[in-house]
Order: sequence, then structure tokens, then C-alpha cells
Amino acid sequence: MASTTGTAGGRRLTAVLFAVYALLLVGMILFKLPFSLGDSDGVRALNLIPFAGSARDDSGIDTGEIIGNVLIFVPLGIYVSMLRPRWSFARRLLLVIGTSLALEVIQFVFAIGRSDITDVLANTVGGVIGIAIYSVFALALKGRTQVVLNTLAVICTAAVLAYFVFLWSHAR
Repeated sequence: MASTTGTAGGRRLTAVLFAVYALLLVGMILFKLPFSLGDSDGVRALNLIPFAGSARDDSGIDTGEIIGNVLIFVPLGIYVSMLRPRWSFARRLLLVIGTSLALEVIQFVFAIGRSDITDVLANTVGGVIGIAIYSVFALALKGRTQVVLNTLAVICTAAVLAYFVFLWSHAR
């Protein structure tokens, strides 16, 4: 069976891409970048009822926010799987859940966002999707998994960074 861990250079590229992703994730969740630079109302809010914090005035659910939370955690599942391919699904899942919980706790402690169990659930779903995506690629591509995923990650990272620059340049 071919290895999915790739070369040392490939693992370093994965680690660098993961570091960029982690910085973007923290920036988006804790500082609401690129949308508002540290704009916080200083209120500590904690919602432990799933989907209650995502309710709109018209009795609907803000699916856009939920989908956004799912999407921003998909890369975490992929990166954890790329960096730790021998970890069990449960161990990868615990890391995703732990990361999500940690970010929600930090938001609550420093009153820089609203902590919501729906976010933890959506983030976890995103991480699971990322783990599944990695698994499908690993089965289909065997030893080329890291090269292909790193190539896609470079493209996606460049696109996200370009999007952030675009938003910042038009926000002024």
C-alpha cells in the first residue's frame, strides 16, 4: 500500500499552509476579519440551545451563518488528516471539537463574540466533512494524496487571501 504522508517537503508545505489557515481561522472567528477589525460590542453571550442563536426575526434559521461555519472548518479536517494520517477518526474528531470549543470559550471569556453551541455543531460537521474528503482522496489517489491536496490548498489559500485583500481595499 502506498504512503499518503508524502515527502518531507510536502509535509512542510502542508504545515505552512495549515499555519496560514489557522491564522485566517482565528482572524475570522475571534476578530471577525475581514469584515470588521475587532468590532465587538463587549457583551458576553452564551447560547446552549442548538439553533436558537441562529434564529431570525421572521422565525427562520440563519442558514448562511451555519453554512459559513461548516465551510470554514472543512479545511481543519483536511489538514489534521494530512498532518496526522495515522490518527484514528475519533482522535481527529476530538481535535476538531476541541478547537471549536476553545474558540467559543475565548470569545466568551474576552467578550469578543457570541458563544453558541450551534457554531460548535456546525464547525464539527465541517471538520467531519474535511476528514471525509481527505479519506476519499487518500483512497482514490494513494501516494499522490498530499501532492494533490497541497496543490488545491495553495490555490484555495491564494484565492482566500486575494478575497481578504479585495474586501480590505474596498472597506476604506
